[in-house]
Order: sequence, then structure tokens, then C-alpha cells
Amino acid sequence: MESVKTAPRKKTAAKRWQQQVCRFCRDKTEAVDYKDLASLHKLVTAQGKMLSRKRSGCCAKHQRSARRALKRARFIGLMPFVA
Repeated sequence: MESVKTAPRKKTAAKRWQQQVCRFCRDKTEAVDYKDLASLHKLVTAQGKMLSRKRSGCCAKHQRSARRALKRARFIGLMPFVA
């Protein structure tokens, strides 16, 4: 049985993780408002789930604030529970 030689794989440069700056810290926002639907829509997936801190780029303080705002907006009826 003959072994088949394949071409060697090309080495690609590893992507470095670049820390994102929190969008709310950059705008000097104290807390995320539940009535600000434009910013809340950026923190939610197409299925209606909230994005993680790593994917959204928010700091811990504003992620907690956004979570509370999202829950309030859902409870009032401004945002859907599922999309």
C-alpha cells in the first residue's frame, strides 16, 4: 500500500487578542438606561439572548447595568423575550 503525500500546511500568523474599550465607559455613561433601545439592541443576539462581556466588549460594571436594563425593558414590553 502506497502512502499519499500531502502538501504541508501553511502556517498562519496567530491573531492577537485586542482588548476592547467599553462603549459606555468611552461615552462616560454612568448606567445603561432601559429606555435606550438602540444600545440595548447592540447587546442582544438575533435570538434575543444577551451577549457575553467578551463579545459585547463591556466592562463588568456596565454589563451588570445593561443586564438590569434589558430585564426592565423586557418586563415593560419594550424588548421581546425571544426574537
